[in-house]
Amino acid sequence: QSMDSTLHYIHNDSDLSTNSSISPEEERKSKVQDVVPQALLDQYLSMTDPSRAQTVDTEIAKHCAYSLPGVALTLGRQNWHCLKDTYETLASDMQWKVRRTLAFSIHELAVILGDQLTAGDLVPVFNGFLKDLDEVRIGVLKHLHDFLKLLHVDKRREYLYQLQEFLVTDNSRNWRFRAELAEQLILLLDLYSAKDIYDYLRPIAFSLCADKVSSVRWISYKLVSEMVKKLYMASTPTFVVDLMNELVEKFCRCHKWSGRQTFVFICQ
Repeated sequence: QSMDSTLHYIHNDSDLSTNSSISPEEERKSKVQDVVPQALLDQYLSMTDPSRAQTVDTEIAKHCAYSLPGVALTLGRQNWHCLKDTYETLASDMQWKVRRTLAFSIHELAVILGDQLTAGDLVPVFNGFLKDLDEVRIGVLKHLHDFLKLLHVDKRREYLYQLQEFLVTDNSRNWRFRAELAEQLILLLDLYSAKDIYDYLRPIAFSLCADKVSSVRWISYKLVSEMVKKLYMASTPTFVVDLMNELVEKFCRCHKWSGRQTFVFICQ
């Protein structure tokens, strides 16, 4: 009965809002929707209240963050205004585990919200995660291609300047971070032009080829070979010629055997 009355209240409120003179701004800020019982949504949104963490569960904000893409999918993008404030609160939570949870799912949320809402509401949060702790950054790095492919070309190009930053980690022994970067760069080749690949991705690839950890180097050899293939298919042949000349100069004629071995592996 209480659920029916709640739904009745929601529908009546929706009817009133369409007929009354409530401004669009006020309507956008309201947390009222008619997909699920309002009381249920209100309970979910209250999970970010700090007092709940003290009295109910210290990890309640993490649970809230984990469920957010599912809630967003249920409500639909037309009701994103109900969740936006909660999402921003979670994205700036003091606990890195909460931010990490959001970082791992931001690409899923981008699919649900579409390109306009993603550009306006998710890109600023994504940019914040890029500067966060390694535990949070790995979340956006693992799905970097999935997120960037949803952005417009101009917006996507802005991230070319930041890819170099993924080579720097809080702990230099965190080689899996660099290995993941190499894996993502292979996927990113499809998103950028031959000139962008040559200017921005090539230097990173060569740096990864000289990594101290063999697992990183092995993935990087594949990255460079895919890069050669991609530039070879481009309309401008100069990029692939310059790249192959650089491979010969840096590795084939290297005075160290490991450099010459790198050249053979890339050719293989």
